[in-house]
Amino acid sequence: MEGMTETNGSSPTDSVPAWEQRFRAPRVSLPDWAEDAPDRALFVSNATGTYELYAWDRSTGGQRQVTDRPNGTTDGVLTPDGEAVWWFSDTDGDEFGVWMRQPFGAGSQGVVDEPAAPGLDPSYPAGLAIGRDGTAVIGRSTDEDGTTVHVVRPGAAPVEIYRHRESAGVGDLSHDGSLIALEHTEHGDAMHSALRVVRPDGTAVAELDDTEGGTKELGLTVLGFAPVAGDTRLLVGHQRRGRWEPMIWDPVAGTETDLAIDLPGDVGAEWYPDGSALLVEHGFEARSELWRYGPAAADGTLVRVETPAGSVSGATARPDGTVEYLWSSAAEPPVVRSTTGAVVLDPPGAKAPVSVPVEDVWVDGPGGRIHALVQRPAAPAEGPFPVVFEIHGGPTWHDSDAFAAGPAAWVDHGYAVVRVNYRGSTGYGRAWTDALKHRVGLIELEDIAAVREWAVKSGLADPAKLVLAGGSWGGYLTLLGLGTQPGDWAVGLAAVPVADYVTAYHDEMEALKAMDRTLLGGTPEEVPERFEASSPLTYVDAVRAPVYISAGVNDPRCPIRQVENYVDRLKGRDAVHEVYRYDAGHGSLVVEERIKQVRLELDFARRHLGDPA
Repeated sequence: MEGMTETNGSSPTDSVPAWEQRFRAPRVSLPDWAEDAPDRALFVSNATGTYELYAWDRSTGGQRQVTDRPNGTTDGVLTPDGEAVWWFSDTDGDEFGVWMRQPFGAGSQGVVDEPAAPGLDPSYPAGLAIGRDGTAVIGRSTDEDGTTVHVVRPGAAPVEIYRHRESAGVGDLSHDGSLIALEHTEHGDAMHSALRVVRPDGTAVAELDDTEGGTKELGLTVLGFAPVAGDTRLLVGHQRRGRWEPMIWDPVAGTETDLAIDLPGDVGAEWYPDGSALLVEHGFEARSELWRYGPAAADGTLVRVETPAGSVSGATARPDGTVEYLWSSAAEPPVVRSTTGAVVLDPPGAKAPVSVPVEDVWVDGPGGRIHALVQRPAAPAEGPFPVVFEIHGGPTWHDSDAFAAGPAAWVDHGYAVVRVNYRGSTGYGRAWTDALKHRVGLIELEDIAAVREWAVKSGLADPAKLVLAGGSWGGYLTLLGLGTQPGDWAVGLAAVPVADYVTAYHDEMEALKAMDRTLLGGTPEEVPERFEASSPLTYVDAVRAPVYISAGVNDPRCPIRQVENYVDRLKGRDAVHEVYRYDAGHGSLVVEERIKQVRLELDFARRHLGDPA
């Protein structure tokens, strides 16, 4: 690809193991294109060894790197006319910063970034929408102010149009810039947003709230205004039938249009560029597929958009009606394809080696059937194997049949990998996700324990060589599991975890405080017994397995001080543990740093479990 260089994606050799090649192989995100200049696109790539933003002029094929920072950059958006790139500038991954702006066509010499919204102090981002006249709607979150939303017009000072202590964010701006859609949780339930549409001066137009003042647990989300001048329809996601589905709400006319999309899983959608149809993404049982729904009315029809079996991580409909999507499976690396059959964006350098496919396992648990994804090493052909339970973060997220270099590295080293979509995971209906309340952490571990029992009884797992591992919420569950299920796990590997829930609450970013209040029913001062029951620090003295912890020193989500509190308790009882601290936030965007962390985890497991048979 012109304008992109590769510093560490060397061709495969016998001296470079396949698992490292998977991390180093250049990757690209799904290109985001400017609404009024569809040949101008923005994407993320790790081609230089660090994930950064790239501009792509599709009419000429020219590409250039937009950002170049030691710890990487992934948050960026194009203006509708394609003339400028906005990107979020934080400090070493702390997620606290300001929006910067750079001309799309800037050359390699003399690139000048300027503050996109002078007058706005640094904050955590809470949504961004940019209008055709240059007006920007900027959501901000700070510990002092909660959430604020400002309208910034070219050459004018920012004007605040929204403020609330609870979490909120900018959803979208209508095609003509006359309407702004906000998601908010003023009712106090951070898991289920309500919607408000306002004018640019902050005047309220309409409200849509399925929580009934916080007494009913139904959420809404903004999917986007119709991309047509003068059209006030807003595509929104709702949970009224026990899963995510789209509907059309016209806040000006006061109408709601239900969409007859009869698919069994969660359904999301976005508009086709002319507003005549919807591109539907359907997620079901850890896989996803695409459909075209049109016309965008209640009597619409569904037509399958053909994609291979696996997971679509993003999709967009182009003005000519073709669909571009980012696809992968557990075995096959990601690729950006078009419904024409062409590869849309192919980065230079060596391709990632394939891995092994996943097997689906369903296990009866205390809250219902639990879905787990299993990958087995190619040799030996039969178990029992040492098994890594790789627990996903979120918690409102899910593992899927998608390519992941981390699990593939364990498989290459002779481990089986089990990933559990525990209660709290998305993709299995609202009741499954919302089951995660009050007994936070303990509920998920009940499901993990049920799958662990299946793994041992089925002959997959060697019960003496079980590794509990994960990052973020998965790291939290790892530490909590080592303390509450001490006899079940031989090794624990926790990356960027919550370790001391009370201290984490007081130090974390404001939006996560709101989520914790929702999950646990209050603050540590209001419900101390729940925070105590859900905190890994409470059970640290019961931990028997060797523990490896990695943490970013600038992490605003799982801050370093609460990790140190947990580590100090391990030290105090001479527990076997190792800690790796690195200069970044909630994970790293630097490829070599990621490889180093996986290498350290592999080595820790080998030293305490021995080499897999």
